[in-house]
Amino acid sequence: MTGLSCALAARLARRDIHYAWVVAGVTFLTMLVTAGAVGIPGVLIGPLQDEFGWTTGQISAAFAVRLVLFGLMGPFAAALMNRFGLRPVIVASQALIAVGLLGAIWMTQLWQLTLLLGVVVGLGTGLTAMVLGATVVSRWFVARRGLVIGLLTASTATGQLVFLPVMAALTDSIGWRAALALSLMTLMLAAGLVMALMRDRPRDLGLTPFGTDRDAPPPPRQSLGAMMLSPLTVLLDAVRVPMFWLLFGTFFICGASTNGLVQTHFIALCGDYGMAAITAAGMLAVIGIFDFVGTVGSGWLSDRYDSRWLLFWYYGLRGLSLIWLPFSDFSLYALAIFAVFYGLDWVATVPPTVKLATEHFGERANIVFGWIFTGHQLGAATAAWAAGETRTALDSYLPAFFAAGVLCVGAALAIAAFIAASGPRIRAVTT
Repeated sequence: MTGLSCALAARLARRDIHYAWVVAGVTFLTMLVTAGAVGIPGVLIGPLQDEFGWTTGQISAAFAVRLVLFGLMGPFAAALMNRFGLRPVIVASQALIAVGLLGAIWMTQLWQLTLLLGVVVGLGTGLTAMVLGATVVSRWFVARRGLVIGLLTASTATGQLVFLPVMAALTDSIGWRAALALSLMTLMLAAGLVMALMRDRPRDLGLTPFGTDRDAPPPPRQSLGAMMLSPLTVLLDAVRVPMFWLLFGTFFICGASTNGLVQTHFIALCGDYGMAAITAAGMLAVIGIFDFVGTVGSGWLSDRYDSRWLLFWYYGLRGLSLIWLPFSDFSLYALAIFAVFYGLDWVATVPPTVKLATEHFGERANIVFGWIFTGHQLGAATAAWAAGETRTALDSYLPAFFAAGVLCVGAALAIAAFIAASGPRIRAVTT
């Protein structure tokens, strides 16, 4: 495997192409198929209700466990990548996801849903999540960091959404277990490419990061005990920096207004208004397509403009789209407008958030971002559970969508207040 990547790196170098782009490509595919596994619950709520008689609230609670673990694993995943390298952690992640999906094919009890698609898949997806993209960018790129993190972030969000029409079609024609089987096959393909082409750092191939002729020395190798404690040590330092709380709080709202709410409940919401699951999944795919454009564009913008102001506009515009949705007529035309407008802003918040974390926390940015991403997933889990309970208690999802919009507007106002208090320039904190 090492020989293959060395030979490919040498061949690409003769064409003036840096191997960092191969690593970015493998990471893109890995995050894409992992995100497809994360997005599966969006098509399962209806079929699981029909087959097992579980309520929306019960199913949503199980999926909320997955989102919590998905987030809580982030800082520890970053520490594991620092200790063992990228390839072992990615393969372990894909193996755990595969075990959870394979076991879920034969589940019959609610506790099995919670264990397999909640705990096991949550732990597996949490081992990579967005922390993988942040780690790859910090190690392999100096130039074009904003653009690359935009591309990798787009792969996560787009994978969660673009796979859904295929999953919905399989669920409708064959059954929900076929959707799980398809996700398993894509995970196996990605695992093979990771084993063949993924390398930990540029120096493994005698290279320096893209955009520089210097390579920063690797952090000192830690014992296993110190490695597991390092995320907590980093957290204790990070909480003293105001920027950490701004990013953690706004990312909590980001999660509550994206994958926790829309990804999990949008198909069921459209079903309340008579729209077929395949059509609703198609709308989510449209969101995913426009998200790709918006997130890559956000990465380009974050290389050129103040990331704090970008976050102000992203949260404000997302909030307006979510506030408008409950007052629309839920026609195909209205939902298409929402899909385009909301899709451009689905996770456009990630590149400027990663950029700010890197500027303020230096070498430890990937672990700090892991904690910030924990906030994202806690928000997602809260929204996934609360929206399910709202639907069960009030027979409507609309209050949850409206509340998410109000939270986004509040995030935009908090960012504006922070900018006013801290001034136009920021100072990096690298301790």
